Amino acid sequence: MTQCVLVSAQPWHCAMKESLCLKTGCSFTLISAPEELTLGYLTALKPRYVFFPHWSWRIPVEIYEAFECVVFHMTDVPYGRGGSPLQNLIARGVYDTQISALRCEAQVDAGPVYLKRPFSLREGSAQALYQQASAIIEEMIVELLASQPTPVPQCGDATIFARRKPYQSNLAGVRTAHQIYDHIRMLDAPGYPPAFLQVDGLHLSFRDAILSEDAQGVTATVVIRPIESEDVV
Repeated sequence: MTQCVLVSAQPWHCAMKESLCLKTGCSFTLISAPEELTLGYLTALKPRYVFFPHWSWRIPVEIYEAFECVVFHMTDVPYGRGGSPLQNLIARGVYDTQISALRCEAQVDAGPVYLKRPFSLREGSAQALYQQASAIIEEMIVELLASQPTPVPQCGDATIFARRKPYQSNLAGVRTAHQIYDHIRMLDAPGYPPAFLQVDGLHLSFRDAILSEDAQGVTATVVIRPIESEDVV
């Protein structure tokens, strides 16, 4: 039986592992913590592929040199290589993108491409979009195992995204209702500081954004508390 490894710290990928076993007839092992991703462990498993549907840590060089590691990136590479792709795309008003399946190499998100699939960022929180992307990635993995394509080098000039910093969650300076809606929803997922404002000693954080039908206003869930010393501005 073909052995594969799924590497993700996201809880919804536990279900992906079981689904992939059923759909492909392959055996999948889930690695969910960086300390589990070791050369010795993978050598014992002898996987055909090591898939990274959502991973925020560097992949050790000895891992991607020894095994065929496939990463999934939410941009139409070479545009948008780098960190926080969902947030960087929405912040730039780019709502139609691709999910790219790449072979992992030394330069981040610069490896050759196995396949791409279209993906829309027009509606939904970051959490909802990540889960929608997971369903597409699952089907991409099924296709990769069925066809085992040779990846093709990327073509064109690269655009690099920087990983977002906590202070960039501040809503100060965001002007239109649609920009406010986008700013709140693109940060509405675990792992990112939510959109916030600081007013008169109070810290207001926002989730669950809904844009009004006339696109003139936004409703959201707001948590209000005193500003604490560790809060960013």
